Amino acid sequence: MPERVTAFQGQSFHTLRRACLRRGALFKDPLFPATVQSLFYKREPPPGLTWKRPREICKDPRLFVDGISTRDLHQGSLGNCWMVAAISCLASEPSLWKKVIPGHVDQEWNPKRSDLYAGIFHFRFWRLGRWVDVVVDDRLPVSADGVLLFCRSATPREFWSALLEKAYAKLNGCYEALEGGNTAEALIDFTGGVSEPLGLDREALGLHADQRRAFFQTLARIHERKSLITCSIRPAEGETVESVLECGLVRGHAYGITAVKKVRLLKSVGASRLFMVRMRNPWGTTGWTGAWSQRSEQWTQLSRAEREKMGLVVRDVGEFWMDFEDFCHHFTDVVVCRLADKTLLWPGSHWKEVRCYGEWVPAPSTSGAPPFTVPDGGYTMSTVSLKPGATERRGNRKEAQLRQSQQERGKRGRPHPEKTAKRPKGEEVREESEIWEAQMDKRSRCGGCINHRDTFLHNPQFMFELRGKEEEVLLCLQQEDRRMRRKDGGGENLPIGFEVLKVSRLRCESTSHSRLVHRHTSASSSSLLLPHPLHLLLLLLLLLLLHLLLQVEVNRCSRVQCVVEQAASSVYMDSRSVTLRGTMAPGRYVVLPTTFLPGATGRFLLRLFSHCHVRLRELRKDLPSPSALHCFLPPPTVVTTVHLRRASGLSPPKQTAPDVYAVVRCENGSIKTRVFKEDGSPEFNLRTIFYRRYPDAHISVEVWSRGLLWDSLLGEARLQTSESERSRSHVIDLRGGQSHSRFRACIFLETSSSVCLTDL
Repeated sequence: MPERVTAFQGQSFHTLRRACLRRGALFKDPLFPATVQSLFYKREPPPGLTWKRPREICKDPRLFVDGISTRDLHQGSLGNCWMVAAISCLASEPSLWKKVIPGHVDQEWNPKRSDLYAGIFHFRFWRLGRWVDVVVDDRLPVSADGVLLFCRSATPREFWSALLEKAYAKLNGCYEALEGGNTAEALIDFTGGVSEPLGLDREALGLHADQRRAFFQTLARIHERKSLITCSIRPAEGETVESVLECGLVRGHAYGITAVKKVRLLKSVGASRLFMVRMRNPWGTTGWTGAWSQRSEQWTQLSRAEREKMGLVVRDVGEFWMDFEDFCHHFTDVVVCRLADKTLLWPGSHWKEVRCYGEWVPAPSTSGAPPFTVPDGGYTMSTVSLKPGATERRGNRKEAQLRQSQQERGKRGRPHPEKTAKRPKGEEVREESEIWEAQMDKRSRCGGCINHRDTFLHNPQFMFELRGKEEEVLLCLQQEDRRMRRKDGGGENLPIGFEVLKVSRLRCESTSHSRLVHRHTSASSSSLLLPHPLHLLLLLLLLLLLHLLLQVEVNRCSRVQCVVEQAASSVYMDSRSVTLRGTMAPGRYVVLPTTFLPGATGRFLLRLFSHCHVRLRELRKDLPSPSALHCFLPPPTVVTTVHLRRASGLSPPKQTAPDVYAVVRCENGSIKTRVFKEDGSPEFNLRTIFYRRYPDAHISVEVWSRGLLWDSLLGEARLQTSESERSRSHVIDLRGGQSHSRFRACIFLETSSSVCLTDL
């Protein structure tokens, strides 16, 4: 089924083109006019700048000349190498660029039918889960010497790259808005894929050949599967972006990897096997002067025929080969864009995608006063600002800074957002926090990261479930693009991330589907009487009522009320996209996408990829749906999570252990574990959640031995929890039943309680 395409700013390419052909006039875009406002919002235009159509620049213009390739891309005087590097990767795969340039044959100039040319083109970009169709006219900025000011092709009469850049500039507000960026953002915009950074530990790769070989094989597999790869050199402290190394490579500059090869060389060269990567510089110049560079002595030992036979060819201007050991020595960061459609995301494994949209929004205002929000761009991790006029090619400052912060987090272990985000200093932090806490509302959906314990659970919550066995999953959180707001003084991405909480393990049975539990008591004559049908009906109604009153974790339908086991945590970055990939055990999980600080607002898209069919849905209700008899009962005031981990000592020494199970009871509701066969120390791993109307009532845990005719109570433990307590561990001896006379048994469990987050 074809994906839905949205017309940007309501402009329909076909409608506008027909109207221009009917009038016999070339299209002039009123929404992106040929004025300074479409070029810059801070800088002054260079002297002599004009806007010209392709026919005014050359005699025989074409959209494509001899197809499309990476040689068609030269960066120009705009600091958008991050975008040009992504387009150069795009140009190497026809199935990708044909999506971005739809109907390229119909858009081409036809010299025999000049009457069909209307001076209008359109391109498509993937934004927050949808393809957006952007219309532009063919008027392009030209310098005083008659050369295109920005991106251009090596062939003067080829214009697809310049027009594509213009459409991308329109989507982002103006050309200057493309200054500085993240290659991962552009790769997502051009493919709809999932960008993921790869760790590159230069020290370890330099010392250990086996690690270097494994990393090379990883890159080779990624490239073979048609994923797109870019890389860069992060400037160290005190080094400037786009400063040139002695070897000719540029710091903070985005390069594209266009080939990954393992070759066998001739004996005359000296080495039998060599690991090689082919790179491309978006500036259209090679720069690299080390081994296997354009004029290095290594090439003199191979004839052209031998190079072609081994596949060591250079196709385009700006391409060069490097030994992989040199690559690992110089480059610090690698970004991979895995393609999500046509099972190209790890092909052969049939990955499936589910997605949900969400918003970080404040609570509805009841007093008429505007809700407190963090100003757009008020908080950002970025420590590097773009200074107008510093240099013509500003390069990839944002990408270099983001990768640096991530590398530092990787060395420290699990990230702590407060250490990686740029915040106001001193009293400003406390004042902002106090303002937010004062206006905190439980109905808000912008509670900030997990550091803000009082508001963290106010964030949007999404639940998914994994069944059967461990599964590898990829989670991707993408925020809406804000680059268009740069013209108005904003435009900075929010620092975002997410937490994954594990709320249950799928290893237990509901009481409504389990065996009836028989208490081990003396039988009376009344127990032999057959129950009256009316009594059975009343009993069924009572069981149904208890089932409605009790919501167990294995049947969760409402939002998480207290922080339970954290299964995974992403980094927090001011990037459009944050990803996390890992293997998760069977169970039920809740994902909380968050901004770093409370009160920041915006829209986002949460994507989940897995091998199996997974349902991802938002948890919207703070409390379970009320029962039919809700009016006769007080509302829940406390939510308590009980995690029954295990039991020990359930059988006397040197005797066969019984078949055991446990029952957790609270306020006339109960949940039962599965039966553990001949296990004196069962690992229950049962987590249940109780919405309690009577917080002073105790919670009991019963351990039973399953018998042929009836079940025997091995022992019982009782505990009480306060209305609000963090996670607390308990080791409680079992009392009653058989435990007091034959052996000593105990259970291990954890409890946590909190006041219900209700919107009442």
